Amino acid sequence: MEERIQMKQSHLLALVAALALAGCATTQGPESSGALAPAVEANTTASRLPAVIPTGPLSALKNSEIGSRSVAGLEPPPDLFSRIRRGFAMPDLDQDLVRKQEQWYATRPDYIQRMTDRSRKYLFHIVEELERRNMPTELALLPFIESAFNPQAVSSARAAGMWQFMPATGRDFDLKQNVFRDDRRDVLASTRAALDYLQRLHTMFGDWHLALAAYNWGEGSVGRAIKANQRAGLGTSYTELNMPDETRNYVPKLQAVKNIVANPDQFRAELPLIENHPYFQSVTLERDMDVELAARLADVNLDDFKALNPQHNRAVILAAGSPQILLPWDNATVFKRNFSEYTRGKFASWTAWSAPATMSVPEAARRTGMSEGDMRSVNSIPPRMLIKAGSVLIVPRSGTGHQDVTSHVADNAQLNLAPEIITRRTVVKARRGDSVATIARRHNLSAGQVAEWNDIRASSVFKAGQQVVLHLPVRAAAARRRAPVRASAPVRSVSKAPVRRAAIVKNKRR
Repeated sequence: MEERIQMKQSHLLALVAALALAGCATTQGPESSGALAPAVEANTTASRLPAVIPTGPLSALKNSEIGSRSVAGLEPPPDLFSRIRRGFAMPDLDQDLVRKQEQWYATRPDYIQRMTDRSRKYLFHIVEELERRNMPTELALLPFIESAFNPQAVSSARAAGMWQFMPATGRDFDLKQNVFRDDRRDVLASTRAALDYLQRLHTMFGDWHLALAAYNWGEGSVGRAIKANQRAGLGTSYTELNMPDETRNYVPKLQAVKNIVANPDQFRAELPLIENHPYFQSVTLERDMDVELAARLADVNLDDFKALNPQHNRAVILAAGSPQILLPWDNATVFKRNFSEYTRGKFASWTAWSAPATMSVPEAARRTGMSEGDMRSVNSIPPRMLIKAGSVLIVPRSGTGHQDVTSHVADNAQLNLAPEIITRRTVVKARRGDSVATIARRHNLSAGQVAEWNDIRASSVFKAGQQVVLHLPVRAAAARRRAPVRASAPVRSVSKAPVRRAAIVKNKRR
């Protein structure tokens, strides 16, 4: 009997302790002057531990356990930055490089204002995804470092989007890149891919600082740096590895932004009030639609529409490839209503056209009923380039009953260009025993071309000294003029001959 009484007393004491802690878990009052008040407990050990909600029989708490657990909050965070502070879970980095980066940001209040104001469109979604995956909310600040929260950002190394994916890495995480769209700039797709990648790196290295270094420098580079330190008997933490300056400063930059968000008053920073509420919602497209029409039906400024849907490379959105568009929360309802009431004609004035053969831009424009200028402008084709066979271009849609573009084209369309070869009409003298085939091989031409230019058969044989007409690339023709006289004759005329074979361009990839 006495044991039962003691047990009941222990349970009662535990309940009283829990209620006392709940009473102490108060939030700070409203902020003044538009700046968010610092979270005093943001960097304490207790605030980083998850709240514990009892599920079984209560037991007495030991004195050492009373301060080791946080109490589940009953009120939602008042704003998004407060919510981010509550989820800080990465170890702090305390070094001179962090203070240097803090100074850099603190002396540029306009830059901080632009970045944070730009982030209001995307931050809620990122924090939601981080919390759903139980990841540190500091990672929501990473686009500040990568792109200043500009989803249209493109680096000199061709990394693109808010999370700055390289082309190959983007493809590894199913971010499609084609004529119509670049998912590295897609808000939803790139965020999903970035968090997938960061989780994989954290699993690989077991440390968030090393995971971030690998995100910036590459997992292979970080792995090799760790192995080099292991062979030398050195430590393998982020601060101990030998790495490029960019990666050495990468985590300190994130730590500096984290510190400013945690305590903006300390750095005299004014963070905008970003409500703890979704900024956008997705709407499914049922038809191909011009970008301008989609923005108009949603009653959204075109620039604001593009900021939420930056992945589109062309003036048309293909329902089979990008079935969802993002719209400000209230405008989604406006779009649905206006879409159902739209009766003014076709939704898309553009469609896809595949080049049946390698051709010049003027020829492609003629076949599709466009001017050369419009063809170049709409499809971003630079001067002196040929359109290779199979390339997909955006062209005007004829009539109102044209079918929408198929999913295969929408997902795989590519525009492949080759340098337009400028040729010079050149006359050479045949050597003893020369044939159409031998002259063609000597000048890197096809026998059919040589035969056509000289109005003979491809099997014909030339007499020694016989003049042979060739159309050589300008550089080759110049080299031919510098060759011995016996192998060439004076240039007769200059022409832009029809090109029957596209030049091969080898793309270098990082």
